[in-house]
Amino acid sequence: MLEVVKYDKGKRISEMKIERLIGILSILLQKDMVTAPFLAEHFEVSRRTINRDIEDLCKAGIPIATKQGTGGGIYIMDNYKISKTLVTNAEMQDILAGIRSLDSVNGTNQYKQLMEKLEAGSSDFLVGEQSVLIDLSSWYKESLAPKIQIIRSAIKGCRKIAFYYYGPSGESQRTIEPYYLVFQWSNWYVWGWCDTRKDYRLFKLNRLDDLAMAEHVFEKRPLVLPDFTSVEKVFPGGIHVKALFEADCKWRLVEEFGTHCFKEQADGKLLFQTEYTDKENLITWLLTFRNKVILLEPEEIRKELCAQLQKTLQQYK
Repeated sequence: MLEVVKYDKGKRISEMKIERLIGILSILLQKDMVTAPFLAEHFEVSRRTINRDIEDLCKAGIPIATKQGTGGGIYIMDNYKISKTLVTNAEMQDILAGIRSLDSVNGTNQYKQLMEKLEAGSSDFLVGEQSVLIDLSSWYKESLAPKIQIIRSAIKGCRKIAFYYYGPSGESQRTIEPYYLVFQWSNWYVWGWCDTRKDYRLFKLNRLDDLAMAEHVFEKRPLVLPDFTSVEKVFPGGIHVKALFEADCKWRLVEEFGTHCFKEQADGKLLFQTEYTDKENLITWLLTFRNKVILLEPEEIRKELCAQLQKTLQQYK
């Protein structure tokens, strides 16, 4: 049986406390000493709540101490402090840019709020000058964010997801054990064990419809990570393609396959070679170049492409 993900108030409160504990710990690591009133005002909670949070951090093994009297406050013992030299300012900016980018697909400002907590009292190190802006969303941003939230919940809870999938070979109902959300090749995917194929598969989120999460919990399998060193290892069934392009197609080849996918010929034309994973996608892609490409190999697809062009020509006579 499948169900729609519901909002859990208790779970949200727990998440808020965890975020606050992370924020408190970050401030204590960046400042020599802070007061309970300062923390209470910053996180908009009572001093009693801050005192409980400090107790929880101590129970977790973090050596927090207090100093009474004027100039006193809360601090972390020196032997626990992490040297800032472990991460340079430039490296930290890259980390923060990546974290901020998650809001672009979450449909919330959750990570922006987390950054504000982490940046408190450490403007030089954590804030810095932002020179990198990353947007991980797509043209389908409104439908993408709910899918990502459901899949993240399913991964965390070890629960299967079911969906209707539109693939190159047709449409089908799929149920999978999700293990990873993947951003690759400018698109979002979910990587998991497919009940239909009895193997790990990668599914593009934009092709998912009627996504729902199952009630029962699955037992995790020995995880096989996707190998993104080549498309063929993720999408088996590679087709070796050899084609001759006009010179003014160079920008598209570079954009889609890189600068090493072709060799420039004496007449200026581009001899293109690569591995393609799907015949229908290959033919569709070649047709977008109209008369500026000649497919040389493979011969069987060359014949099929010629037949399609002749059929299209007949429709316009």
